[in-house]
Amino acid sequence: MADTAAPPGHRLFLNHLDSYCGRNIGEYLSTCIVGASLGSPDEEEEEEEEENDSDVEVPTTSEEDMYKIVGTLSKPGSPNPPFAKEIYTVSSREALLSHLLECEIVVYNITEDVNQVEEATWAASALHKEINTFTKQKVFILLSTIMTWGNTKPIEPDNPEIPFNDEDYRKRKSHPSFMDYITAEKLIVKLGKTNKDKFSTYVVAAGHQYGAEEGLFHYFFKMCWLSETPVIPVFEDGNNIVPTIHVRDLAAVLQNVADRRPDFQYVLGVDASMHTLEELVKCISKNVGPGKTEKISTENVLLNKELTQMQLDMLLVNLRMEHTYVKDSFKIKWVAEAGLVENIEQVVMEYKQTRGLLPLKIYIHGPPGSGKSTISKELCKHYKLHYVGIKDVISERIAKLEEIVAKEPDTEGGEEVEGEDDVEEQGENVEAARELLDEIKENMKQNAGHLGNELLIKLMKDKLMSMPCRNQGYVLDGFPETYEQARDLFKVEEEEGEEAEGETKSKMPKFNKIIIPEFIFSLTASDEFLINRIMNLPESVVTGTHYTEDQFLKSLKHFHKLNTDDTTVLNYFDELEIHPQFIDVAVYEDSENRLTVPKIIKEVGESRNYGLTDEEKEALERQAAEEHLIKKAQEKAEQERKEAEERAERMARWEEWNKQLEEVKKQEQELLEAQSIPLRNYLMKNVMPTLMQGINECCRFRPDDPVNFLAEYLFKNSPDIDWNKR
Repeated sequence: MADTAAPPGHRLFLNHLDSYCGRNIGEYLSTCIVGASLGSPDEEEEEEEEENDSDVEVPTTSEEDMYKIVGTLSKPGSPNPPFAKEIYTVSSREALLSHLLECEIVVYNITEDVNQVEEATWAASALHKEINTFTKQKVFILLSTIMTWGNTKPIEPDNPEIPFNDEDYRKRKSHPSFMDYITAEKLIVKLGKTNKDKFSTYVVAAGHQYGAEEGLFHYFFKMCWLSETPVIPVFEDGNNIVPTIHVRDLAAVLQNVADRRPDFQYVLGVDASMHTLEELVKCISKNVGPGKTEKISTENVLLNKELTQMQLDMLLVNLRMEHTYVKDSFKIKWVAEAGLVENIEQVVMEYKQTRGLLPLKIYIHGPPGSGKSTISKELCKHYKLHYVGIKDVISERIAKLEEIVAKEPDTEGGEEVEGEDDVEEQGENVEAARELLDEIKENMKQNAGHLGNELLIKLMKDKLMSMPCRNQGYVLDGFPETYEQARDLFKVEEEEGEEAEGETKSKMPKFNKIIIPEFIFSLTASDEFLINRIMNLPESVVTGTHYTEDQFLKSLKHFHKLNTDDTTVLNYFDELEIHPQFIDVAVYEDSENRLTVPKIIKEVGESRNYGLTDEEKEALERQAAEEHLIKKAQEKAEQERKEAEERAERMARWEEWNKQLEEVKKQEQELLEAQSIPLRNYLMKNVMPTLMQGINECCRFRPDDPVNFLAEYLFKNSPDIDWNKR
C-alpha cells in the first residue's frame, strides 16, 4: 500500500478522544508546538527567566507548527471534541489503516478500555507491514499501565523499599488481570527494533491518572463531594503504594516522546510521589469530604458495585516507582510532580471546574409566616443543597458534641489509632468538645432556652464552613436577621485572608467569599395576609410553634422593628452588591408556596451539582413505569366499575320498564274486554243469527260470488232495517 502525502502540519492520531484520558491528553497536545519540548531540562529555568523579561520578543507561531489531533471516539454519539481536527468513523480496519498511514504519530491508549488492547496491537502490526512504503519516520506510542509490573518482585528482597525505574522493565511481571497488556507492550517494543529510521515504537507505562475529572480516583472524590457517608472507605489495610501521575503531566511525557523520539523504548510515566492508598484517600476525604476514613475488608471490597474488578485491582496495586528517565532526559513543566497530596488544593479546584461542581448559596429572608422554611426545604430538595436553620444547627451541633464526649480516646477496638499523636489529638478533641458543650448548655440556660449571639454566630459559621456546605452549597433560612449578625457571620478571619473580598479603602466591608450567599430572596406580604394565613392553619400545625396568636404578633412586630432601621440585613448585602430580589408571596395566594418555589428556581437557574446517576435514572424510569402501570390499572378498574354500574342501572331500568309495560298491557286488555261486552252482546243478538242463516243459504245456492251474495243477504235480512219504511 503506497503512503499518501501527509496533509500540512503534524497529524497525531489518538484513539478514544472522548474518554477521560484521551480528552485531556488530546486537548493538551493540541496546544503544543511541535518540537517545543526539545532541549535539556536545565534550560527550563533560563527560559522562564526570559519569559518574565518584558523586553524579550516572543516569536509568533502559526497553526502549521502545532500538533493536529485526529482520532476516534469510544461512543458514536459523543460530541466531537473542539480540539480535534478530524474524527475518524471507520467501518473496517482497512479504512482505519488508511487513516493511520496519514499520521506521523500514532498514540494508542489502552489504559481505559481493555478492548483497545487487541486493536492497538493490530494497528502497530499493520503499520509495520507497510514500513517499506514510508517516506518519512512514523512513531507509534502505546500508552499502557504500570499494572504490567503488578507482580514484580523487589529488586533486593532484603530491601523492598528500593524503587523500580525504567531500566528494570525487562524484569517486570504483570498482574494476572493485565497479561494481555504486557503481551501488547512486548510486541510494540519488538516491532520498533526492525527499522527505527522508518518506524519507531515506544511504551509509556502510566501511573494511575488524576486531575481534571479525576479518572480512577473519581470514586472517592464523588463520594466525598456528595457527603452521603460519614466516612470514606480505604480498601484493605491501605498500606499499598499507588503510583500516580497528573493527566496533564502524562500528556507532557507523551509530548516529549513524540518530539524527542529517544533511543530508550520503555518509559515510566509516574510522578515523584510514593503515597499509600490510605494517604491518598485521607487527603481527598480531608479536602473534599467528611475528613474521616475507614478501612474495609477484602470481602467488603469485592461487594463494591461502583468499581469494576479492574479498577479495584488498580487501587490495590503496591509498587514503588521512580521516574528516572523522565526526570533526567525530558523537559517537563510539571503540574504536580510531587503528587496528588502535595497539590490537593489545585487538584480540587480543577475537579470542581471541570465537572461544573460549584456551590449554590441562597439566603431566604422574610417575615414570620411568609413560608421561609417551606421554601428553603423545597429548594434544598430540588438543588440537593443543605438546609441551614437555627434550630437544626444548634440541635445538630449539640448531638455531635455529645457523641464526641461519649467517646474517650481508645487505642484498642473501635476506630483505628495510628500512634500516640493520634491518641493525644483525639483526647484534645474530646476535651474541646466537652468545654464547648458545657458553654452552649450554660448559655441557653441563661437565655431562657435561646443561644447568645456570639455562640450562635460561631455555630452557624462552622456549619457554613463545613465541607458539605462548601461543596454543594446551602439555603439559609431567615438568618442572619440584622446587619450586625450578617457582618459577624461573614466577616474575614485572619487565617481566611486569602479568601476575602472587598477593599479596605472602599466602603464595601470585607467578607468571606467561601460562605457568602450568592442569591438573596426577600419574601414580602402584608400583615393582614400573613395573619389570615396563620389563622387558617390547622390547630395540629400551630400547636407547639410560635404561630400562636400572641407569639406570632410579637414575632411580626419584632421583624418590622429589625427591618425598618437605617442599617438592615438587606442593606449589608446591598453594600456587597449582592442585591436582594423581592417576591410578594401574597400575589400567588398559595398557602403551600407551590408557585413561589418555581419562581425562585427560575431566577437561580440550573443545578451545579452532580446530576442523576444511571442507577437513579433507571430507578426513576422504573418508578415512572410502575406508576404508569398502576395508573392504567386504576383507570381500567374504574372504567370497568363504571361500566358495571351502568349495566346494572340499565338492567334495573329495563326491568322497571318491562314491569310498567306489562301493567299497561294488562290495563289495556282489561279496558278492551270491558268495552267489548256490549258489542259482543249486540253481535250475538242481532248479527250472528242472520249471519249463520246467510251462510247456510250460501251453501245451499252456491252462488258464483259468495261474498256478494252473503252481503246482500245480510243487508236484506238485517233486523235493524225496516224495509216497509224504505
